[in-house]
Amino acid sequence: MKAALYYGRGDIRIEDIPEPVISPGEVGVEIAYCGICGTDLHEYLDGPIFCPAAGHPHPISGEASPITLGHEMAGVIYALGQGVTDLNVGDRVVVEPYIVADDVDTSERNPAYHLSKDMNFIGLAGRGGGLSEKISVKRRWVHPVGDIPLDEAALIEPLSVGYHAYERSGARAGDFALITGAGPIGLLTAAVLKAEGLHVAVSETSELRRRKAVETGVADHVIDPAAQDVAAEVERLTDGRGADVSFECTSVQGALDTLFDATRPQGVIVVVSIWGKPASIEMQKLVLKEIDLRGTIAYVNNHPATIKLVQDGKVDLKPFITAKISLEELISQGFDTLIHHNDTAVKILVDPTL
Repeated sequence: MKAALYYGRGDIRIEDIPEPVISPGEVGVEIAYCGICGTDLHEYLDGPIFCPAAGHPHPISGEASPITLGHEMAGVIYALGQGVTDLNVGDRVVVEPYIVADDVDTSERNPAYHLSKDMNFIGLAGRGGGLSEKISVKRRWVHPVGDIPLDEAALIEPLSVGYHAYERSGARAGDFALITGAGPIGLLTAAVLKAEGLHVAVSETSELRRRKAVETGVADHVIDPAAQDVAAEVERLTDGRGADVSFECTSVQGALDTLFDATRPQGVIVVVSIWGKPASIEMQKLVLKEIDLRGTIAYVNNHPATIKLVQDGKVDLKPFITAKISLEELISQGFDTLIHHNDTAVKILVDPTL
């Protein structure tokens, strides 16, 4: 079967690899769509980060580059391993793409399994990936999505990132939230915040992405940081108070700096993006404003609630899909577009069957 293999920085190849073996307790999923994530771009430009380098296998998966990429996947079950009795062949599903040690409790009793030692991700550190035709994963990580169209379902994974960021922020309905960056994660975080009753402003340089934030209804206000003073605009919109919660979704130093100015005293800043290089913090502003700076990584027991938001019609994912491409077009129409022309796209999906 075809798959996109990550060999190292700047080196991704489309190759034929064997189909996965369906082991006991696993579920075989035929991939319908897989999104290209900002994390994939970081691996391509700055990695290896999550991907284990050649000769240095991951301590849990035991695999090293070349690694099959792709963790934002949706598909249809084509096979069930021995012992899996609560799913059916033909079910539409998404994958919660974690790699954790076998002795880690991944039930709802453990709200921190995503922080366990050596945690990593399917599609970044081994065990197959969504940028291929098929994958076999442990039953624990498979979530049925019912009638949600499979292209939209491929966005459940990044939407879950936004849902967990919302949880980490401690935000409540009626709060004013500022998001820097209207890429996929920024827009989907905004979608969650609007669904939960927050007032949302988005700062973004791309005209297309600002327009997308308005058209989809996920932002009450859009700000162009190239033409407006973001902090001054937020102060105006909040009657001088500042944002209650802010979300950094760009991995750009200037955006992080802006949040320290735009967030109210004793407000919360949540860093959502993955940074490929060190950042600096305006420590004096953090101290003098008593800012609460929080990190967030991925999700933990968030997929069911996130799926329900979509099923209940509180989040519409279709408008965020701006292109569908084949595996062979992954670099030329996918990575190159998102790296060099990211103002023209939001979420690009790969269809391995094309």
